[in-house]
Amino acid sequence: YIMLNKPDGYISATYDKYDPIVLDLIDQSYLVFEPFPVGRLDKDTEGLLVLTNDGQLAHRVLSPKKHVPKTYYAKIQGKVTEEDILAFEKGVILDDGYETMPSQLKILKSDDMSEIELTIHEGKYHQVKRMFGAVNNKVLYLKRVQMGNLKLDESIPLGEYRELTTDELELLKSVNWYLAILLVT
Repeated sequence: YIMLNKPDGYISATYDKYDPIVLDLIDQSYLVFEPFPVGRLDKDTEGLLVLTNDGQLAHRVLSPKKHVPKTYYAKIQGKVTEEDILAFEKGVILDDGYETMPSQLKILKSDDMSEIELTIHEGKYHQVKRMFGAVNNKVLYLKRVQMGNLKLDESIPLGEYRELTTDELELLKSVNWYLAILLVT
């Protein structure tokens, strides 16, 4: 079980013909265990990515029925407002007509370039970017900082990794996320 601080420019996959993959960042000695990314981060998104060969754990974390919360830090072009908070709490309609589940938007700074934290409970294609597009804003920088109860260890440099501690693994395995959903919805 590996916590990777994924840098920009890497694909969250085990193979890609054209671009570097997150496994390129891992020491060869780990590759014998055939790790794979638990979930995806866009090529240009940084932050928390778990690598494992535990298919059951990956399924529990990724299953759409579990609605595991994922928290992101982002820099947004334009002002993020209280209206945006309310829109995200209701769920926004994406460019393809899909209505997102309610999410929790926290404004850290609102200016010509805003800074936010956003917690979503699903993982649609480019979801965070598309959600901000739906409220006429643009994501300039995106970093996942938390999955469920597991937080990114900010002391891990970008592009580096370490094995999860026993406590962190228990946080990841404890699927008490359903209770968190009930509390926020």
